[in-house]
Amino acid sequence: MARMTPEQDFHGWLPIRIWQAGGQWCVDWCWFGDQRLTLPFFRDDVERALRLPFNQAFRRQTGLDALRQWHIARPGLTPNALIFHASRCGSTLMAQMLAALPDSIVLSEPPPLDSLLRAERSDPSQPGQLQDHVAALLSAYGQPRHGNEQRLFVKLDAWNLFEALLLAALYPQVPRIFLYRDPLEIAVSQLRQPGMHCVPGLLGATGLDASDDTQQSLTRSAYISRVIGRMLEAGLELCRRHGGIPINYCELPQVAWGRLAAALELNETDIAPMQAAAQLDAKNPGMTFSADSEQKRQAASAELQADIAHWASEPYAELEKLRLEPMSTR
Repeated sequence: MARMTPEQDFHGWLPIRIWQAGGQWCVDWCWFGDQRLTLPFFRDDVERALRLPFNQAFRRQTGLDALRQWHIARPGLTPNALIFHASRCGSTLMAQMLAALPDSIVLSEPPPLDSLLRAERSDPSQPGQLQDHVAALLSAYGQPRHGNEQRLFVKLDAWNLFEALLLAALYPQVPRIFLYRDPLEIAVSQLRQPGMHCVPGLLGATGLDASDDTQQSLTRSAYISRVIGRMLEAGLELCRRHGGIPINYCELPQVAWGRLAAALELNETDIAPMQAAAQLDAKNPGMTFSADSEQKRQAASAELQADIAHWASEPYAELEKLRLEPMSTR
């Protein structure tokens, strides 16, 4: 490792926020020490770390230059797999199973990564150094803090499907997994408790926005169905054109140590802890998992069924066709 001053050494620190102030990018760092990232979402791990008295007394804030310098001085692990998903389809379960492996670092939807990936959408005038910034950020997250970490898995936000090609160009040999589910089941979940991308105007600029969008008023059911359809279309493009591996929710959890074992670089000793994690509710690890697909389908209104048929049925059917094709024919 290159010699660093104390101001340049970020061992034990992780970026928890990246934002713009006065036209400059800023990075907030938080002390994690050797605390592993094991909670369902990165923001949960951050909240736990911020309760430490040290983090209440001390803060570190830098520009992106410090992030890049840390990357050069001490390169971290590069991703072993990138996990894309259509939301509410088992991606958190996948992340929790991987987090059960003691030699793995699992990033579950870290907001700083989303901020960088979508930076050029919100401000196209920014210089084109996006790939360097993303690589430096993931290098910071991929720092071994226990000494035995060997694998880094990254679960993206659902809307980062539209940045998949940027990540594929940055990590061309890294497996790209796309998790999806029957769109009717996703839609029922989103209607009950909508994610940010299913509330108009809440998220900001994303690839979900399309130039042919009209100002016509869509019902809530139609809007959510259109969002789901666009995400399935993006996932289909990733799998059909850019080497993505399609995984249906119905294959979980066994697909992780079955069809995906080679892509995830798993070995026989990984199976038992992953199976144990799969018994728990991914978003509420204190509870036992309970399947809900049938209940969701029964809860779908006739209106929602019609909207999903219009907006999302076709890409879902194409994904299923692709998933069930023998690998030798792809």
